Amino acid sequence: MSSLGLVGESPQICQIRRSIEKLGRSKSPVLLLGESGTGKEVIARAIHNTNPVGNFVPIDCGSLVGPLMESELFGHARGAFTGAAETKRGLIELADGGTAFFDEIGDLPLEMQVKLLRLLQEREFRPVGSLATKKVEIRVVAATHRDLPREVEQKNFRLDLFYRLNVVSLRLPPLRDRPEDIPLLVECFLERLGAKRKLTQEALETLMSYDWPGNVRELQNCIERMVAMNSGPLLQTADLPSALQTHLEARRSLPVSAAAAGAGHSTTRPQVTSQSGIIPLTEMEKHAIQHALEYTKGDRVMAAYLLGIGRTTLYRKLKEYRLVS
Repeated sequence: MSSLGLVGESPQICQIRRSIEKLGRSKSPVLLLGESGTGKEVIARAIHNTNPVGNFVPIDCGSLVGPLMESELFGHARGAFTGAAETKRGLIELADGGTAFFDEIGDLPLEMQVKLLRLLQEREFRPVGSLATKKVEIRVVAATHRDLPREVEQKNFRLDLFYRLNVVSLRLPPLRDRPEDIPLLVECFLERLGAKRKLTQEALETLMSYDWPGNVRELQNCIERMVAMNSGPLLQTADLPSALQTHLEARRSLPVSAAAAGAGHSTTRPQVTSQSGIIPLTEMEKHAIQHALEYTKGDRVMAAYLLGIGRTTLYRKLKEYRLVS
């Protein structure tokens, strides 16, 4: 695991690591984009830790609901409302001098978006029930899995706040686009659990060919389950969660089914396009891709696995051979 807390050596992760080093030297807002479970808080902490001044304060925007949400964020004065027996500091004040991480900023209610915009523009806020404003110096890092431009179009997110947050943006890749990082992630999770275990080759191959809709978080939960269910030195395929068991069975049945399918019906063969009778490699490759997609019923991840190529390579070749609209 790197000093930045990022695990992996894929090109995508290496690029993000370089960006973090640069971002750590500025105070500009950063917007982190990506699917749930891709590690947005890990990136936010890494940005803060590059120049660790002040506190790192995570703020769950989805929980800022109800009548006390403004108090939670900005604090309140004594007697501001029933039950406010003492003055309370809010999360923004706790982050003064450091970093405020707004997790799932797309879930922030519109009324709070207005107040956050003022905070970003004026660097000041007013606690609930107080007449005085307070100045703060904070680094804002925001994250979301939502399509914010679309949220703006649907009037769910303020355009001015989007522009204010989107000074620098980083898009985190889903785990399925960087399967080469899975062995390193598995090793890291086993180390954190204090589990001196190893995965069998088949178990590791199953993890690397799975699509991981829950991304790194799902992989971490998977490893924790495997360790909990296993008592030996090796983590077996039998220890995999049910979703991966289903995936494994599909993988095991593919070679037999493919052979049977080939014997049972004929498929379109690549055309000879030269007088020598030799089929060009490009034509054979195009046919192989078409056949893999037919067999997997359009499952590109499984098709790439069967072809022995990466998913991004398959996408590039689909466009090259005009096999996608």
